[in-house]
Amino acid sequence: MRKILAVLLLGVGLLLAAGCGSDDDDDGGAAGTTTAAASCDKGSLELVNPGQLTIGTDNPAFPPWFEGTKEFDPWDPTTEPTKKGYEQETAYAIAEKLGFSDAEVKWTVVPFNQSFRPGPKKFDFDINQISYLPERATAVDFSDSYYDVEQAIVTVEGSKIADAGSIADLKDAKLGAQIGTTSLEAINETIQPSSEPSVYDTNNDAISALKAKQIDGIVVDFPTALYMSAVQLDNGKVVGRLAADGSEYFGVVLEKDSPLTECVNEAIQKIKDDGTLDELEQKWLAGSAPVLN
Repeated sequence: MRKILAVLLLGVGLLLAAGCGSDDDDDGGAAGTTTAAASCDKGSLELVNPGQLTIGTDNPAFPPWFEGTKEFDPWDPTTEPTKKGYEQETAYAIAEKLGFSDAEVKWTVVPFNQSFRPGPKKFDFDINQISYLPERATAVDFSDSYYDVEQAIVTVEGSKIADAGSIADLKDAKLGAQIGTTSLEAINETIQPSSEPSVYDTNNDAISALKAKQIDGIVVDFPTALYMSAVQLDNGKVVGRLAADGSEYFGVVLEKDSPLTECVNEAIQKIKDDGTLDELEQKWLAGSAPVLN
């Protein structure tokens, strides 16, 4: 009987030992996480063009998001990248955390509305004031936020909405926005004007319409509104901002299920933690306008 008991105790001991081995395997899982993190080493990244980081954005690209030496075209091979502008500097900061030198960063033109369409991409990631939306995320990957968004209304002095102090004051306005943007959604869902908004392929087209008095105002993200009113419009004015609930943010876009997504998220977290994004926001995106309720 004692021999039987001893054998049973030995078996229990072996089972416990096996359980401890299982815990070691769990620790090995943590090591596996380390291995996964190691896959973010530059040499392990799966890239569209080996040896270089290919970044997409629209053409033209405007301040304060981009500044270049030839019509704000940072991808133009005849010009040197300026590394100026919130998104351009953010893109290079992400690239640096991924291990790429400035010379290894290459730009490619991607129209805004094509960046989040389904299918293979010619870029490793795209940065172009693209707001995360669940429906967009069914077709592409979005990174974590590199900028939390507010929408704003731009007009010119003397227009019918120049002195608007509330959303109700915009009800009879003819507003415009770029196709496929959350700015257009803000018109339809938040402002809900009595007339249908005008939709444009680019913000440049919307600016032309405003100058021609075909519309009363344009809805864009707040930093773009500041630039439009100060530079692109004569007597431009930011009427106000729409109250943000914190749910809208800009993320970089990657091909669906890209193995690079988590690496980009790690890089974004690093430039948040070291203060880079805060510094860039103060440098490029500072400004004020009333909130319209």
